Formats: sequence, structure tokens, C-alpha cells
Amino acid sequence: MTKFSFETLIDEALADVTTVADLKAALNKRYLSFFNDFEDGSWRFKKFQSYLWDNVAQTALSQRERMALQDQSHSALLAAAKNLRLSDNDIAGQGSEIAEIFLYGVMRHHFNALPVVPKIFYKQNSQDNAKGADSVHIVIDGTDFQLWFGEAKFYKSIADARLNAVVSSVFEMLSTSKLKKENTIITNIADLDLLSIDPALVARIKSVLDARSSIDELRSRIHVPIMLLHECSITSGKTEMSKAYKDELIEHHRERAEAYFSKQIGKSSGVYKYKEIKFHLILFPVPDKQIIVDAFTKNVSFYKEQA
Repeated sequence: MTKFSFETLIDEALADVTTVADLKAALNKRYLSFFNDFEDGSWRFKKFQSYLWDNVAQTALSQRERMALQDQSHSALLAAAKNLRLSDNDIAGQGSEIAEIFLYGVMRHHFNALPVVPKIFYKQNSQDNAKGADSVHIVIDGTDFQLWFGEAKFYKSIADARLNAVVSSVFEMLSTSKLKKENTIITNIADLDLLSIDPALVARIKSVLDARSSIDELRSRIHVPIMLLHECSITSGKTEMSKAYKDELIEHHRERAEAYFSKQIGKSSGVYKYKEIKFHLILFPVPDKQIIVDAFTKNVSFYKEQA
């Protein structure tokens, strides 16, 4: 399995570090921050791109396809590239698939999660393009399980105006109708049966996700990882790793986590059992979004031509 290539800067329960009263009482919120390093005075763009392509098959291919190609990495890249889009109608949200792929890597390597719906594969192979989670994973907890429904964005800024849109998107994803749709997808495709999960636990998962079961019984099992790849002026101004850089990022990301979760709490009244759902804000700074999007697009075009 590909190792996680990036250092953890923060992995904290927000209640433990915040001075905001409402957030000190919010025990269902964590925030994480990861960062890339530098080489020869530059942020390591190639290392970031390599990590994306090491993980692209997890979200762009079905489990059956991944199993068939597990010893053929080049073939897997070509097959995965067919399901990737080259553009995004929302210019501000351009690069959304990059964020989705990166989130799959984080879920796989940091949370030891199992992918149960390859979202890019599903979006490209389904006639129903209704908005749902950007990632769907299961985390096995002994003889029990958790469901992780993820949101992934790649923004030039994570200023307050951007955070409002993320709050709305996450809450839309958590609506009963969207959760039931995701559960139907999980139980209707074969990926769940092909993963290394005890058959008795698979049967239990399917029972909990059955359309006849109440979503209320599921909410305490739900975790929501919210991946925000973002252009960062702090990072773009640096040429090497230093304690001062890390300290500046820690302060910036704590403040942004407080801002995001304060907005989320303010709009949470319509989410049933909101306090039982666990939220994980995941922040990753890059120096220049467009360079990453352009390089990714160029690589996708190349692999599509080879396929």
C-alpha cells in the first residue's frame, strides 16, 4: 500500500484548543492539517502530483477493476484516466476531482478506511448525477463499523465567503434523502462484498443500510471528513521548512477551523441529531492552485490519449 507522503501538523479535538465558548462545548468536531515539504528552495509540486496518481484508481475504478489491475499499475492509470473529467463548469470549484482523490488518499492512509463507493467511477457511469457525498468509506471498529461521507473542495481561498458554501454543501449531503440515496448505492453495487470484511459484519452493514431502516439509527455512526485543499499565501511565501512556518500555519488553520465550525453550528438547527454526527475538517495548503490544476489536466490528457 502507498504510504501517506505528508506530515501531520495538527490532529486535535477543536474543543481542546479553542477559546470560542460555543466550540469548547462542541465535542463532535476535530480538525486536521497536513503539509508538503520543500526541496531546492521550492514546494514539492511533483511529490504532490505523484501522490494523486498513486491514489487515483481508488476513486476512479470499481473494486472489481482495481482487483483485476492490482499488479498492472500502468494499466490502472490508463483505465482510471478514462473516468476523469478535464474541466469543471464552476471555475471557482475547478480541481474538485483533485480534492476528491486526495481525500481518498487521506481516508486510506490516515484513517485506515475502506472505499465502498468509487465516486468518480460512479459519477461517470450513472445516469443520476444528483449531488451526494464526494467520498464514501467504511471504517471497521472491532466488530462494529462507521460510515464516512466526505466533502472535498479545492479553493483559491478559504475566506469566510467560501466557508458558507461548504457548510451548505455538507448539510445538503446529510439530508435524509441524500443519505438514503448513498445507502442504496452502497448496497446495490458489488464493492462492499469484495472488500476484506467479515461476512457477518457485511450482513450487519447491509441490514443497517437497508432502505426500510430508519436513517435515525445510522446518524450516530456517521463521520464527515471535510477536505479543503487551498491556496495559501503563507506557503507561497516560503522556500524551506521552519518552525516559524509551522507555527504560522497552525495559527491560521486553527482560526479557519473556528470560523468554519462556528458557521456550521449557526446553521445546524435543520440537521436532526447534529450533535451525534462527527465532523473532521482537513486542511492542506498549496502555494499555487492553478499550477496543480494545469499539471493534473495535462497528465489526464496524456493518459486518455494512451488508453
